[in-house]
Amino acid sequence: MLLDLVKFLLVAILAAVGANAAAGSLQQVTNFGSNPTNVRMYLYRPSGVAANPALIVAMHYCTGSAQAYFSGTQYANLADQYKSFIVIYPSAPDSGGCWDVHTDATLTHNAGGDSLGIASMVRYAIANYGVDSGRVFMTGTSSGAMMTNVLAGAYPDLFKAGAAFAGVPYACFAGSNMWNSQCAQGTLTMTAQQWGDLVRNGYPGYTGARPNDTTLSYNNFGEAIKQWTNVFGYSTTPVTTQSNSPLSGWTRSTYGPNFQAISAANVPHDIPVQATDVLAWFGLTGTTTTSTPTSTSTPPPSTTPTSTPPAPTTTAGGATQVQWGQCGGNGWTGPTICASPYTCKVLNAWYSQCL
Repeated sequence: MLLDLVKFLLVAILAAVGANAAAGSLQQVTNFGSNPTNVRMYLYRPSGVAANPALIVAMHYCTGSAQAYFSGTQYANLADQYKSFIVIYPSAPDSGGCWDVHTDATLTHNAGGDSLGIASMVRYAIANYGVDSGRVFMTGTSSGAMMTNVLAGAYPDLFKAGAAFAGVPYACFAGSNMWNSQCAQGTLTMTAQQWGDLVRNGYPGYTGARPNDTTLSYNNFGEAIKQWTNVFGYSTTPVTTQSNSPLSGWTRSTYGPNFQAISAANVPHDIPVQATDVLAWFGLTGTTTTSTPTSTSTPPPSTTPTSTPPAPTTTAGGATQVQWGQCGGNGWTGPTICASPYTCKVLNAWYSQCL
């Protein structure tokens, strides 16, 4: 199963959300197995954790780090509370803090890239910390959400479920040099079959159970829904929809028992991570993420979004970008001037944003 929390604009930075009150600290782990790109592994294991705990792999955004995601999310704090799981916080080796979600190696089972380093962490945790191999989960924001989808496609044998907060579909960045403007701007479209074939090619011959997730610049929301409903054999029309779930203004669509997609209207890229909802989806708490739907038949989000991104304004000097919109970076051909009072801030070589 997988929950995907989405917003209407894909970018590559997340502001820290909520201070973490975890009692312990991160422990760096080395020599954990095959790690061709030198991804760093950090572990949070709460005092008194149960035997055979579950595992959550929590992956940071571009410009982030394991320490930033540890401090900016509540997973470690919740691990202290429930004592039923441990958390691995990988740290990307890229100088800009972004994950490799574009190379053939990272998109292919056991072929290399950042994804293999993370898979090795999971295998190490199962062998050395008594982790229950049937309760391994993944989550991430922005670039970390993209890696969540990569792992869902390339390592479906390792993960039970995932939760992606504002990313892009599996292989949407394939063949690029770290950043793919066509994908990021939501102009890369394929059929459901084409998207699904990309996932199946990540681990050729695999026929077992799969985790799932979707991701998004808002147009990517529909593309990812096409991708994962095709993989699971579901219709792109949701079975149920639920308004104001998990927050007011957010809409949860359920396409089958293994796939939900949540659209968050009017939410900037620093989308608030709903850690307790994620734990419920993973089955690590006594609550569930579904309830009586408010409707049972709606147009598929892949063709009829519940909200659309604000259009750039136009001035005498040409188009200007809105708040949170992209305004620069390698390969960017859109507006480079931000609407007042916002300014274009360079976040990394591939992405500048109106803040």
